[in-house]
Parts: sequence; structure tokens; C-alpha cells
Amino acid sequence: MTILKTTYSRLIGLFLAAVVLAGCSSTPEKKTIPESLTEAELYQTANQSLNNQSYTKAIDYLRALESRYPFGSFAEQAQLDLVYAYFMNVEPEAARAAADRFLRLHPQHPNADYAYYIKGLASNTAAMGLIERYLPLDNTKRDPGQARQSFNEFRELLTRYPDSKYAPDARQRMVALRNRLADYEIHAANYYMKRKAYVAAVNRGKYVVENMQRTPAVEPALGIIVEGYQRLGLTEPANEALDVLKLNFPNSKLLNDQGEFIGYQSFGDVDPSLLYTVSFGLLGDSGVEKQKTQTPVAPKPPEDEQ
Repeated sequence: MTILKTTYSRLIGLFLAAVVLAGCSSTPEKKTIPESLTEAELYQTANQSLNNQSYTKAIDYLRALESRYPFGSFAEQAQLDLVYAYFMNVEPEAARAAADRFLRLHPQHPNADYAYYIKGLASNTAAMGLIERYLPLDNTKRDPGQARQSFNEFRELLTRYPDSKYAPDARQRMVALRNRLADYEIHAANYYMKRKAYVAAVNRGKYVVENMQRTPAVEPALGIIVEGYQRLGLTEPANEALDVLKLNFPNSKLLNDQGEFIGYQSFGDVDPSLLYTVSFGLLGDSGVEKQKTQTPVAPKPPEDEQ
């Protein structure tokens, strides 16, 4: 009981700390931007604010610059900087909208690849709320919609600009996103296994094996297929899946020293801990390696020569 109280107090403390931090970063009373400022002065102030990580101020000055000098020499750069400023100010939807607008207005711009890159980053964080940003939650259990969108946007970047300087990082992020999507399928299969919905569990496992090869989730997916078929009394497909497991993972923990299937370990019945209950399982052990959620840091946009 003491351990449970300590865990609960720690969780509440972390949440309150997040609220305090969010309050400290709230926007102060907005000051009017002088109409007398030139385009160059507006951009210089915005750029200094970006360098000082004063993103809200930078957004105000960039928007003022764009509205006052829509065809000025700094207009295109201001639009690209605005994408970055929104993202770093933890406004992913605004960042995506700004990136879409930039690409719509300047589809052939030499730095268009940057806009595609930030779109991918922003989509991956768009569904993150206050708790997700300050607590190490297991995002493999969350709805994968934003992860799929982020994956597709990084893929579009690589398709359009395979030699972009952002391509290597995009490829690495796509690998991580693919692993995350595969792990989500395993969580869903575990859910069905626990509830004896073996057909649904097998289908989830087959989806991973057929569509998400070279991910760590393939091994447990094969275990789910084997056990699901066994519990359904379908010996032949169970043995076929077992042969694939033995061939590709001869040292699997699902096999004993003689290479015999020892059973797939799905979720336990119910985790009684207060931490698991309060966090809806997002902080609990899942049977799949946990991926900590964290907001990525984006590079500043490249600057055009004026």
C-alpha cells in the first residue's frame, strides 16, 4: 500500500509540475507591433526572437511582416520561418498548415523539402497532449493515425527529394514509426488473445508478418499466429507458422532448447497497480519494448540569400 501511495503521489506530482510549466510558458500580454518598422526591421526582430527561443514573439513579427509586406524581399523566408516557429512553439497543427500554405504558394522553391520535413515532424506530435509531453508514456498503445500520417509525409519527402539533406533523418524516423505501427498491431493482438478472440488475434499477427517485415514485432506476431491457430484447433496452419518462426528466429524465447513451441505470453489478466489504473496502462509493462514519447527538435530553416 505504501508503494502504491508513493507511485500515485509521484504521478500526481509530475502532472502538477507539467501544469506549472505550461502556465509559466503562457503567452504574456501581447504588445502592438509599431507600424513604423520596416520590412528588414521586422525580419531582424523575428530572427533574433527565433535565436533567443522566443517563438511566440517571432510568430507575431513574422505574421506582421507577411501581412504588411506580402510581396517583399523577406516574404518567402518569413513564411518558411513561420513553419519552424509554430513547430517549436508546440503548435503542430499550425505548423502543418503553414507548411501546406508555403508549398501551395511556392511548389518549386529550393527549400520546399524543409516544409515537407517539418510536416512529417509535426504530424508525429499533433496528437500529443499535455500529459504526453511531460510523462514518458508508451506511445505504441496510442491511436496510430498520426504516426501513419507522419510516415506518409516523410515518404513523400523522400519520393520528391531523395537527395535532400533531411532525407537521412526522415529515413530513420520512418523506421521508428514503422516499428511503432507494428508494435501497435501486437498490442491489439494481445488484447484479442486475452479475450480469447483468436481469429482476430491471428489476423493482426498475419498483418504484421505480411506488411511489416524487418520490424522487431515479427517474432511475437508469429508466436501469436502459432498459438492462435493452436487454440482454434487448426494444427496444419499452426505448424506452418511454427516452421517460419523456427527458420527466422531459431533462438526465439518462444522456443525451448529442443526447438519446440512453449507458448506465446500475452497480457496478464488485470494489472492491479494504481499506476496502471490511473494511466490506463500507458505507463505499464506491455510485453513490447516501450518507446518513450518526446517532442523532436527541428533544425532552423535554411535562409535564402538576400
